[in-house]
Amino acid sequence: MKARIAAAFDTAEAYDRHAIVQREAAGLLARRITALALPPRPRVLEIGCGTGFLGQALADRLSDADWLATDIAPAMLERARARLADRRAFRFAVIDGEAPVIDDRFDLICANLAFQWFADLPGALARLRGLLAPSGMLAFTTLAEGSFAEWRAAHAAAGREPGTRDYPALPALQAMLPGGMVEPITLTERHATAADFLRALKAIGAGVARPDHRPLSPVALRAVMRRFEEAGAIARYEVALCVAGRTDASCA
Repeated sequence: MKARIAAAFDTAEAYDRHAIVQREAAGLLARRITALALPPRPRVLEIGCGTGFLGQALADRLSDADWLATDIAPAMLERARARLADRRAFRFAVIDGEAPVIDDRFDLICANLAFQWFADLPGALARLRGLLAPSGMLAFTTLAEGSFAEWRAAHAAAGREPGTRDYPALPALQAMLPGGMVEPITLTERHATAADFLRALKAIGAGVARPDHRPLSPVALRAVMRRFEEAGAIARYEVALCVAGRTDASCA
């Protein structure tokens, strides 16, 4: 499954043009990170850096940081490297963010809309918090329950099952982050047609369905697309902005 996800992002040539929600979420996360009490020269680990939206948003605000930007998709990492070529503080590495093998401790571990791809989110969060320095902070955005509700509703109206992945409810996320903060944010994107919506998902590498999904026939898919358009062709992203420290006592 991870190989499919990495391949999808590696071939997402038009990512920047279509990643409107991802860019907006990166800006919101960057503002939250700027408000954290970080040391003057923080050691930063970014998981799933994509093409560098979050790094670019924070490059001036954390100009003295020692920043390790990582991604599971080599092509995305190279685009981030090109975007941040004039920033000497950035280093880059291909790493599986769900189970990183890193012998270091960080003052900040951050990620923008990457953790929804993890197979074991609770385990990954525990491992990442274990890589924090004693006063370090984990700050990330991820998709939560209710995302793509309109696309799911279109499937239900057509009597079909969507391939959309299941995302955790806010209370479940909070339970994964004892002592942390979980803030809900709703971002929406309106598309001209259902085909535009599907093209945008593919362009940002997010078209990978859950493993047990059987693709719809062309006739069934057209019925779902028609229902989606009748409802306005709106895609809603329920984003959870989360911040937590290394231990229960060091929360945001």
